[in-house]
Amino acid sequence: MIHPSEITGLILAGGRGSRMGGLDKGLQNFNGTPLALHALLRLQMQEGGLIGELMVNANRNLSAYEAFGAPVWPDSLSDYAGPLAGFMTGLERCETPYLLTVPCDTPLFPSDLAQRLAAAFDDENVEIAMAAAREDDGQVRPQPVFCLMRVELLESLVAFTQAGGRKIDRWTDQHRTAVVTFDQPGDDPRAFCNTNTLAELHALENR
Repeated sequence: MIHPSEITGLILAGGRGSRMGGLDKGLQNFNGTPLALHALLRLQMQEGGLIGELMVNANRNLSAYEAFGAPVWPDSLSDYAGPLAGFMTGLERCETPYLLTVPCDTPLFPSDLAQRLAAAFDDENVEIAMAAAREDDGQVRPQPVFCLMRVELLESLVAFTQAGGRKIDRWTDQHRTAVVTFDQPGDDPRAFCNTNTLAELHALENR
């Protein structure tokens, strides 16, 4: 079983925020706390013990993110290359055997996320554990930005992105990926609701 201290948690806050009118999404408030800080605090309070390290992937307003108290690293790939650029930055900087990625725009992600994804590695062949959730239409869909992965996958990810790859699932399909579904009794159905617009953010606050 993976010990929590073997995991580095990475907040993905490096996007353009294009659906928020170009606002820096991670700095928008959710119940009075910036989304990225809210995510950091949620990782700090994960069930099963303290995660070893925490860091943030951001590409602008770096001093504002640094004020949250965790190391901040911009993409090593240029041109806002998407979540995989954040994955790569995290894998390059990670000093623990495992990296856990969470986006900044999903403030209610499960408090046992790390614990349940880590359990998938009881199968020693697993290289990536990815969350999945039941959506409003009743279908279970992967949540590919919620991943726990082995740090030795960096070389594979570099090769994939250098070849022009940008889609997370195309990369994870190349590896032994376990999908962990969060649809048990007691699981919050809003846990993986992401907030792409200010209207969605305010709606989630008010629910």
